[in-house]
Amino acid sequence: MSRIGKQPVPIPDGVKVAIKDRCVSVEGPAGKLKWTHRPEIDVQLGQDGKSVVVRRQGDDRLSRSLHGLTRSLIANMVLGCKTGYLKALEVYGVGYGVGCQAGKLTLNVGKSHPVVFEVPAGLTVEVQTAQARGETEPARFSIRGADKQAVGELAARVRKSRPPEPYKGKGVRYAGEYIRRKTGKAFAGAGGGA
Repeated sequence: MSRIGKQPVPIPDGVKVAIKDRCVSVEGPAGKLKWTHRPEIDVQLGQDGKSVVVRRQGDDRLSRSLHGLTRSLIANMVLGCKTGYLKALEVYGVGYGVGCQAGKLTLNVGKSHPVVFEVPAGLTVEVQTAQARGETEPARFSIRGADKQAVGELAARVRKSRPPEPYKGKGVRYAGEYIRRKTGKAFAGAGGGA
């Protein structure tokens, strides 16, 4: 039995869960999510109506692997609809910047053109203004939404547009991410060389 799959998913106050056929719908203060689970798994509301119980139909390898996964995805949906998910990012580099207007996230990260990302429905991007962060601090922005996968995917795509380089640390990184720095080439001192 899956250690994670056999645990019921508690439903907090303010969150509604509905299960019809194989479709799981979750609605809460942070948003609405729907997901259709695989037919090898049974998902039902608990007897008290305050939890979601996930059971597998068989003991084959596929059913066992889907058991814990299904429970984790439903738990992420419930938590996302209750409080939402957040990824904070920072842009380091002279002349680098970030802006968001009309559902488009624009990055200036040292390329010949600005890099533009469409912000998917259900996600919001908040950019910290230059006055709030000061002159020497990096440009900061955050991606917020109820869908954990969508938030993480957009953050990963944005970071991939200019990953931080190890010499000066320029690029896009997650807030608090440690970048291992390298020293540059050491040139010959005075008197060294012909």
